[in-house]
Order: sequence, then C-alpha cells, then structure tokens
Amino acid sequence: MSGRKRLVELGLDRLIHEKARLMILTYLSSGDAPETGFTELRDALELSSGNLSIQLKTLEEAGYVAIEKSFKNNKPYTAVRLSVEGRRALDGYLGELETILTTARSKRGEAT
Repeated sequence: MSGRKRLVELGLDRLIHEKARLMILTYLSSGDAPETGFTELRDALELSSGNLSIQLKTLEEAGYVAIEKSFKNNKPYTAVRLSVEGRRALDGYLGELETILTTARSKRGEAT
C-alpha cells in the first residue's frame, strides 16, 4: 500500500483532534494523580471556565473522561479522570499521528 493511500485511510478521531480536547486528554494522561481538579485544568491549560466546561461535557459524553462533583473543605470540587476508553482513544490517535509523521519524514528523505 502506498504511503499516500495509507494516509487517506487514517481515521483521526475528530473529537480528540480539536485543540482544547487534545490538550485536556494529554494533560490528564500525563499526570501522576488519578484525578485532576477543574480549577487546575483550567489554569494549567489557560482555558476559560466556560470553554473547559463545554469541552469536558463533550469528552464525558464520548466516554473519554469521568467527572465527579463533591465538596472539599466546604467548597465545590469537580474531579476529572481519564477513562480507560479515553486512554485507548488517545493512544490510538497518537498512533495515527505517528504514522503520519513517519510517512511524511520518509517521503521527505526520498525527495532529497
């Protein structure tokens, strides 16, 4: 199969491909803690509360994150966790990107 044909067949997950959602999933997957607070996510990714809320709702509906609301020190706390499905989807997405990069780099090397 030619490199170009393979690239056409790649199915990048459009839900993950959106910049804010990719940043959220990447941040969640790279942390040591099992969960991340909404405020930490908002501040670390420099997103507005509204934008983060919308993106998290989309990711939650897809099953990529789990959200749990509670109270910590009598203050509302929203915990966000990357789900098993979310990790699988992110790993697949990153694998597809690796294929794209490998193909592009190998073709660039042939052109020189």
